[in-house]
Order: sequence, then C-alpha cells, then structure tokens
Amino acid sequence: MKPDIHPKYVECNVTCGCGETFTTRSTVPVMRVDICSACHPFYTGRQKFVDTAGRIEKFNRKFAGFDSTAGKEG
Repeated sequence: MKPDIHPKYVECNVTCGCGETFTTRSTVPVMRVDICSACHPFYTGRQKFVDTAGRIEKFNRKFAGFDSTAGKEG
C-alpha cells in the first residue's frame, strides 16, 4: 500500500434520532443518523412511521389537476 493516501480510521460516536448512542470505528469522528437498529422496524418488530417531511403533500401539489385518464379511449 502507498503511504499517506488512506484516511485515518478513528473511534466514531454515533447518535440516532431516537436518542440511542453507540461507539464504532469510522473515518469520521461523529455521525448522526435518523434511524438505527434500536428503532428500525426490521429489528424491533414494531411498525414505525418515519417522517417523510411533506413528500406526499409535495407530490399532490406537483400533480394537482393532472388527469391520468386524459388521452385514453375506452
């Protein structure tokens, strides 16, 4: 391997949106995540609705007045 071209591999403190914190190793010292294994539905078995930050409303505004049947005969 070539010297001095690889990033430093340091201890990383990870903080989740649910409040869970844990330590791992990474090339960045601090990491913030939205969802982790402590709150993810796949690992917990509980359904959790993740905030979509208005994506449905944005979609509805974008396609308001759009008729999907326009131009179809039948």
